[in-house]
Amino acid sequence: MKYNREKYLSRSKLPKSKSIFTYENVDDKYFQQRQLRRSANWLLLWALGVGGVISGDFSGWNFGLEAGGFGGLAIATFLMAVMYICMVYSIAELSAALPHAGGFFSFTRKAFGRLGGFICGATIMIEYVLAPAVVVFFIGAYLNTLFPHVPVPIWWLLFYAIFVCINIQGTGLTLKAGLVITAIAATVLIIFFVVAIFSGQFQSELLLNIPPEPGNSSLLPKGWIGVFQALPYAIWFYLAIEHLPMAAEETHDTSRDIPKALIWSMITLLLLSLFVLVLNTGVGGGAVKIGVSAAPLADGIKAIFGESKIAATLILLALTGLIASFHTAIYSYGRVLFSLSRAGYIPRWISITSKTHTPALAMILGAVVGLVCTAAIQFAGKMIGAMLLNMTVFGAVISYVMVMSSYIKLKLTRPDLPRPYQSPLGIGGAIIGCVLAIIAFFACFSDPGYRPGVWGVAIFLGVMILYFLFYSRKNLVAKAPEEEDVMLMKALREIKQP
Repeated sequence: MKYNREKYLSRSKLPKSKSIFTYENVDDKYFQQRQLRRSANWLLLWALGVGGVISGDFSGWNFGLEAGGFGGLAIATFLMAVMYICMVYSIAELSAALPHAGGFFSFTRKAFGRLGGFICGATIMIEYVLAPAVVVFFIGAYLNTLFPHVPVPIWWLLFYAIFVCINIQGTGLTLKAGLVITAIAATVLIIFFVVAIFSGQFQSELLLNIPPEPGNSSLLPKGWIGVFQALPYAIWFYLAIEHLPMAAEETHDTSRDIPKALIWSMITLLLLSLFVLVLNTGVGGGAVKIGVSAAPLADGIKAIFGESKIAATLILLALTGLIASFHTAIYSYGRVLFSLSRAGYIPRWISITSKTHTPALAMILGAVVGLVCTAAIQFAGKMIGAMLLNMTVFGAVISYVMVMSSYIKLKLTRPDLPRPYQSPLGIGGAIIGCVLAIIAFFACFSDPGYRPGVWGVAIFLGVMILYFLFYSRKNLVAKAPEEEDVMLMKALREIKQP
């Protein structure tokens, strides 16, 4: 028996007798105003993947040295690398099977229904809207040391304006600009690696110069609890690679290019994290000094070149590491807001695209929210900054658990789902990754500085769930790609029933 797709979808605007969800069957004009353009190949996607993460090689990771010592952070980094490898293979398969701009939201919507998908979408909104706000704060602080007479908010406005405009001008320009910026940032790291090795400044004993607590060794100066406490900082080496599936609707060959870009991005990030962890820790003041540095790579460069023009040039170029992640985060929050809005989960006007087929309104809205958050960091003190950073990490880890659980569920319940690419790790890899993500989540509680993030995430999710229950569940869009997939499968199941 055949089913009439249009007839089924046209009925969807009327709620089922036992359903609490209401769909509207919008006209073609709705989607004509919300079109993305395919402009990406795997190399540009590789730059998108690496660029979104590379700032973690320039700062943030080093606080794990203070938490667990070099050995503790090294073990934590290995565990988090395993978690990300498992997740990358899982989402590579999911992105080829469900090529939608929502990324994680699309996957969890398919596996856990509307509310589950919306909660995951809300967590990645936290991650990608707050991440550029924090990064642009660091960019402003960095430039303030070079140009102290320029008010810091001017730098925030300038960088948001420049990179939102680049993103609005078209995906092709966005990805090409990202490739150039990411290449410069990676080159700075490689120059540092080579010089650290051949200059004679690297000393292996500096890796273990943190005095051990009583009963512990110099390798694990804080003991095994230090490994646990270092997990959240190890995440900074790889945080945000998961945004790549959001480019699915703008990729020439999604089933081939997204998995390829994800895997090569992960390989690149693994190599960079290994060299940064060892070589940056083993110069200058070693783990003791690098572990508390606000700019560990800059301190490493100064340890090798001194206060020279070469050092100043490299440190200035190192700013591209922050810029690369800032630029990529704008792209990412634009796509997740676009996807949630197009499906009716958040206000629909947000997803209207520009003449260049980019979600301009979504990116402008995210910039406004980001500027407010950046101002909060500047004028309300370090506590707000720590809270925003912690909310970013919490949002990410929660979404990791949900997406790998989605992979497992869809493998078991939807074996018929077309999968042009399949993870070589399968369900076993997803289980390992999910367990490690849960451990990382609880590790965040071990640091009092992370606890405000728990309340931040809880409050935000609570507000968003209330919004969903009281408003958006009654205004969903039937033909949005994420919704249409699920509804068509439901139609098929109904037809198969006797």
